[in-house]
Order: sequence, then C-alpha cells, then structure tokens
Amino acid sequence: MDDRLQMRASDDDRQQVVDRLRGALADGRLKMDEFEERMGLALQAISYGDLAPLCADLPAAGPMSAPEAPRQTLSAPSRALRRGALADLPIALRVLWTIWLTAVSINVVVWALVSATSGHLAYPWPLWVAGPYGAALFAVSAGVMQFRRGRSAAERRPPELEP
Repeated sequence: MDDRLQMRASDDDRQQVVDRLRGALADGRLKMDEFEERMGLALQAISYGDLAPLCADLPAAGPMSAPEAPRQTLSAPSRALRRGALADLPIALRVLWTIWLTAVSINVVVWALVSATSGHLAYPWPLWVAGPYGAALFAVSAGVMQFRRGRSAAERRPPELEP
C-alpha cells in the first residue's frame, strides 16, 4: 500500500478528490474555508499520498479505493421537472426563450391595461406575437432536445464486440 501512496496522481484523480470535497461541502460536512483549503491542496497534489489525507475524515469512498457502482441517473422528464424545463437547452435557446417570454408578457400586460381602461375586452392581439414565434422556438427546442437524447443514447450503448 505504501508504494501506491508514492505513485503520481493524474488530473482525473485530483478532480475526483475536488468533486468529493464539493459533495462534502454541499452535505454540510465541510465549511467553505475548509473546502477552499483542501481544494487548493488537491489541485497541487503530486502523489496519491498527498490526496489521501484530504478525504480521510469524510465518509464516502475516495479516489484510491475500488470504483463506485454507477449512480442511477434520473430520467429526462424527472431531470426537467427538478431543474426546470429549459435547463437542458443550450444557452442560446434559453436566452431566446427568455426574450420571447419577456416580449409576450409585456404585450399581454399592455393588452390587459387597454382592455381594462376601455371598458370592453379588446381583440387578443398578443396571440399574434406569442403564437408564431413561440411555435417556431418550440420546434427548434424540441429538435435540439431530440438530437441530444439520440446522441446521449448512442454514447451509453455498449460497443459491439467484433469476432
């Protein structure tokens, strides 16, 4: 075991320790200053012996033990409900959705004020702003999400064994 502690650590080993420390911070096991100090030491670590004491007092398995069983990931609908419907979209589409929602909201408020002050229900012209642009944005977003689901499913598929 002593030989293992002398072996040089890789960038991936250092990142695993940082991720574990981040999890301990999120769980409330570490304070921010402890996390920052240990993270700095992890990023400067040269060997496994330098990394081992950084997580020695934390309950989860460290980077030098046997690999963990793969975590069960949430399905796409569960992730969308937990993180928000737009969370898996690229930033450009999230910005476009935000702009669309802002424009539609302003138009609906103006329409409601005009209807309230005139005393009768005005023609619902905000539908012409919301409808076509919203439909186009929805179609693009659905296409991007379908493409991403197909690509991630292909990455999860085990490679074919060749004879």
